Order: sequence, then C-alpha cells, then structure tokens
Amino acid sequence: MSSAPSTIPVKPVAAGKGQRIPAGPERTQWPATIILIVCTLSVLVPLYVTISMAFKTTGQAVDGNAFSLPSPLTFDSFAQAWTLTNFPRGFGISVFVSVIAVAGEIIVSALAAYAIVRNWDRRLFRWSFFYLLAAMFIPFPVVALPQIQLTGLVGLDNPLGVAILHIVFALAFNTMLFTAFLRSIPLELEESMRMDGAGTWQVFWKLIFPLLGPMSATVGIFAFIASWNDFMMPSLIISDPELQTIPVLQKIFQTQFSNSYNVAFASYLMAMAPAIIVYLFTQRWVMSGLTQGAVK
Repeated sequence: MSSAPSTIPVKPVAAGKGQRIPAGPERTQWPATIILIVCTLSVLVPLYVTISMAFKTTGQAVDGNAFSLPSPLTFDSFAQAWTLTNFPRGFGISVFVSVIAVAGEIIVSALAAYAIVRNWDRRLFRWSFFYLLAAMFIPFPVVALPQIQLTGLVGLDNPLGVAILHIVFALAFNTMLFTAFLRSIPLELEESMRMDGAGTWQVFWKLIFPLLGPMSATVGIFAFIASWNDFMMPSLIISDPELQTIPVLQKIFQTQFSNSYNVAFASYLMAMAPAIIVYLFTQRWVMSGLTQGAVK
C-alpha cells in the first residue's frame, strides 16, 4: 500500500551577485502609466484653456492668466464669433462637404475592395490594389497645383469639388481597410446566395454591404474628421470666399481675433465641437471595425 507523496517545501533562492530579478507587473506598468498621464494632460490642458477662455470676457482674456476660471461666465464671445464669421453659412458648407465625402468614401471604397478581393487571382485587380497602395505615399501638396488647374477647368472649384477630391485621395487607405475586412467574410455565404439566383449586385448590396457595417462606420468616422478639419484643400480649391468651410473662415478672420482671445477661442471651440461629439458617440465602432478587420 503506497503512501501519499510528501510535499517538500522549496526555499526561495536569493539572487546572487550578477543575477537579475525579473521585473514584476508593478515595475513594468509604471512607464506605461507615466506616458499615459503625460499624453492625457497634453490633450486635456489645452482643451481646458480653450473652454475657459471661450467663456471669459475680453478683459479677463487679456489679463495674462489663461488657467483662471471665468468669472462671471458669459456667452458674449460665442455670439460675436457666430456673427463675425457667419458661422451658420460656414457650418452648412462644412456639413455639405463632410456628408458627401463620408457617403462617397464608404460606397466607392467598399465597391473597389469587393472587386479586388473577389478577383484577386486576376492580374488586373491584383495590380490595381498595388497601384492604390502606392498612391498612399503621394502627399497632396505634390499634386496640389494640377488639381487646382483641373478643378478650375471642369468647374469644380467649389465645395462639391472638395468633397470629390476627399473621396479620391482617401480611396487608397479606405480600400485597404475594406480589403482586410472582406477577407474575413466566408465565401460560402456568397455561394449559397448565388445558388438561389442572386446576381453580383444583389450579393453585394443585400449580403456583403450590411456585413461591412463596422468597417463602414470606421471609414465614415475617419472621413468625417478629415473633411471637417481640412484646411489646405478648401483653401486651394474653392475660389469663392463666400463658399469656404469653417477652418478657412477662421483663418480669414484671424486678424480680427488678434485682440479678442475669447472670441477666437469661442470660434475654435464651435468649429471643433462637432468632430469631438461625433467621435465620442462613435468611437466604439472605430475599435470594433479595426479589430474585426485585423483578424481573419
């Protein structure tokens, strides 16, 4: 009859001279925590100054203390910025450009990615994908002058032309995102639908496009932020100052903001508020689309 094996206590071995003790979780987390705190402060501190200055009077804004709280709290700077920059008109033009850019980038990029992924064995589609990837390395300033001349010749030196250029220049990056996501969708789903008599367009719009929802949300959010905050393209393409977007209008009226910091910060806050609000409400779809597209 065998007895149960006895447990032999093991004494911890002290690290000798020249031996290194592995760093515990507490030690490895400190650098990441410090970096996270610094990055958070680098965003929150300027945001606090912007909000604080926007609610101050002109006298409080020029007193030299940017970190002081507004006392009394006033909305006069927002009213002045609203009137000075004709904010409703600029807001409407920016919304027009952003909506067309978002819808166009999602639809065009999804169609291009679907054609490339499902015809990868054909040389034309495979090399088209490589061509789009190569276009990502061409910055907009390099082709700015030809684009200005081309849009002027065809009558697209207006907000519609800016929206179309956003769609074209974002095609490479968005197609790459959709391509990675489409590779995770089983081909058997399409084959079963085709056996029921569905054509290519029906398969795409009724099956594939709904499944691209998370990645479409990701592309749409990136497209909205890029088009809403863009300054260079509207300033170069749009010839009529009355049709400029909000970032360009702020630049036009910057000289009038030079002595009124509260009006300037109120204008900046109104301009960036839509992008912040959209991202706060849709950031979970950004992470969902990127993580699902990264795993096949």
